[in-house]
Amino acid sequence: MEKKIFVLDTNVLIHNPRALFAFEDNRVVVPIVVIEEIDQFKKGLDEKSRNARQIGRYLDDLRKMGKLQEGVPTDQGGVIQVTVNREVTDAASKLIFMDRNDNLIIGTALYFQQKYPQSQVVLVSKDVNVRIKADTVGIHAENFENDTINFDEFYTGWTHEELSGELATKLKSSAYINNPFENLFPNQFVRITSEGHSEDIQNLRYNSEHNKLYKLSHYTGQDVFGITARNFEQEMALDLLLDDDIKLVSLSGKAGTGKTLLAIAAGLTKVVDEERYTRLVISRPISPLGKDLGYLPGNKAEKFNPWMQPIYDNMDILLSLHDDKSENPKNKKKATIEDYMDYGFLELEPLTYIRGRSLPDQFIIIDEAQNLSPHEMKTIITRAGQNTKVVLTGDPYQIDIPYLDAISNGLSVAVEKLKGEAMVGHMTLEKGERSALADLAAKYF
Repeated sequence: MEKKIFVLDTNVLIHNPRALFAFEDNRVVVPIVVIEEIDQFKKGLDEKSRNARQIGRYLDDLRKMGKLQEGVPTDQGGVIQVTVNREVTDAASKLIFMDRNDNLIIGTALYFQQKYPQSQVVLVSKDVNVRIKADTVGIHAENFENDTINFDEFYTGWTHEELSGELATKLKSSAYINNPFENLFPNQFVRITSEGHSEDIQNLRYNSEHNKLYKLSHYTGQDVFGITARNFEQEMALDLLLDDDIKLVSLSGKAGTGKTLLAIAAGLTKVVDEERYTRLVISRPISPLGKDLGYLPGNKAEKFNPWMQPIYDNMDILLSLHDDKSENPKNKKKATIEDYMDYGFLELEPLTYIRGRSLPDQFIIIDEAQNLSPHEMKTIITRAGQNTKVVLTGDPYQIDIPYLDAISNGLSVAVEKLKGEAMVGHMTLEKGERSALADLAAKYF
């Protein structure tokens, strides 16, 4: 037998159908109960159902190449096998009840461990309780981490460095300096202090093409649809949002740091004031906090309204501030969200209907992006057409979807995988600006 035997849980394949081929030259075992569970999901229209159908197609293609029960060789030198065996050892049968699918999957791992003692058997599951139960009966269990990142080293988008006296002097009279630091990513910000002058701080942005550090030029303190940055993190974020050469911007941070407000303000500025894009498209995953309300009456817009209420709240703030700072605000009719939608400036779209679309010349904001899987994130980003900018906002610690966490959600994975690209920028916002109470709650809960 192979050096390792990986027994896959249902949630691994539903999360990523390509997991079948992620274990190189080892043996991958899919218990028949996993196929039965996957069969229950295949008729829907959501991502889970599409993945279930894709797994069926993969296995059907393998079936044509050999007998799945015996194992079909793969191009990587491994074997993929579907097993109907539910036998377990006598000791294991006393420890777990075999009337639950999770336990049947664990039982399959126990069977292979007993039959092939020279091989290491690993149960792969994204369900922590399954991993715990497997461990209690002597099965080594792991999370599926093919699409995970090291969150302890999560890219923040900026760093702090001290500059020598000579370069600090040059920076006072120049818009840029040659990069004296190592290991900077494209569009990474550097918060500069001078030697011996910690209070003298400047924010620079790294240009990888020229290997230089430039002073912020896209945001220099001006109003952005009625708002201004309240801290250096927001200044950096706005500099990315207002730069048309940056095609993908990701903003992460806890609640109240201004991620969504900044993104919408920049989007409205680019669409309404500068006419740089034809439309601002805002979307977010539909995931309730607490118990779901169930069926909602009405058309698509009416059904979607409850999920978009946070967007409406931010829009109300921005439209009010923008009108107040415009010329002759008393003699001017207050614009509403409906006005912007009627004029074609704004579109609120459920992510359900994004698949298959091509969106050129648009400013797209995906809010609560941490509730997307890496595969869903790929689907969203690939909707971007020519001259389109995509902005992702979210908090990796606020996950509402089972089997996603801070290291495996689409937002975190996108930040880490794309940080080396010249058309991509990221900023992590730490300082809360919503209110003292909101900041307190984000800190302690």
